[in-house]
Amino acid sequence: MDKNKDKLYNELISKYEFNEAQKMEILYGLTKGLDVTWYAKPEYSFNQMLEIRYGLEEELDVSWYAKPEFDWEQMRIIRGGIKEGIDPSLYAKPEYSKYLIDAIIYGYKNNLNFLWYANPKFDDEQTNVIIDGLESGVDVSWYAKTEFDYLQMKQILSGLKTKIEVSVYAKPEFNYNQMIQILKGLYQNLDVSWYVNPEFYWGQMEQIRLGLEKGLDVSIYAKSEYKSSQMEEIRLGLVDKINVESYLDPKLNTVEMRKIRLKLTYKRK
Repeated sequence: MDKNKDKLYNELISKYEFNEAQKMEILYGLTKGLDVTWYAKPEYSFNQMLEIRYGLEEELDVSWYAKPEFDWEQMRIIRGGIKEGIDPSLYAKPEYSKYLIDAIIYGYKNNLNFLWYANPKFDDEQTNVIIDGLESGVDVSWYAKTEFDYLQMKQILSGLKTKIEVSVYAKPEFNYNQMIQILKGLYQNLDVSWYVNPEFYWGQMEQIRLGLEKGLDVSIYAKSEYKSSQMEEIRLGLVDKINVESYLDPKLNTVEMRKIRLKLTYKRK
């Protein structure tokens, strides 16, 4: 290393407090003839310094990621994108997680409209479901919204993939378990209007759906005052063709309803 580089090295390490790994990175950069002032700063960890040095060696514009607010993994992915010739202004943003940065680069390379998920408010799982929808060619506008968690998004995506009318349940007020019950009903062409109501828990929805599958008169028990277990007792009574009128009082608990149902079923036999 020539005298000028040696002088610069001594100035840097005397000016700042670097650990041994950082010193080695600065020294290595100087021996390679790189402009180490890009990373010879104590706020950069050894790994951050390494990523900036790699970029300098590859003659990349490191100004896009040579910033302390990027961790070394974000730097690595941004460096890879720049190396591939992808416009860093699209993804070199500190508020973007390493996964989102990588997902935007992936979307660009695969001709996906990554603007649907280029939002730091989406978590990794939500981003994945949106990418899945884009790759499947469905209209992701139905669920690419921060008010849906990734489980809700998956149920809407399932409906879109199978050409189901998702407008029936693609609403934030339905949790993913409720969406599953509505989707199952739609798959079977059932009249889901009987239970498309956010006041029903998913278990209640399930009991109404099971009744519809059997062609039962669900109007008897499709009421929010009944717990799902009470609904089940009424449904089973209807299946057995007994007179359920005697235990329709919602004040009766499930055990009381079951005793009456079993007694009536026994008598009928």
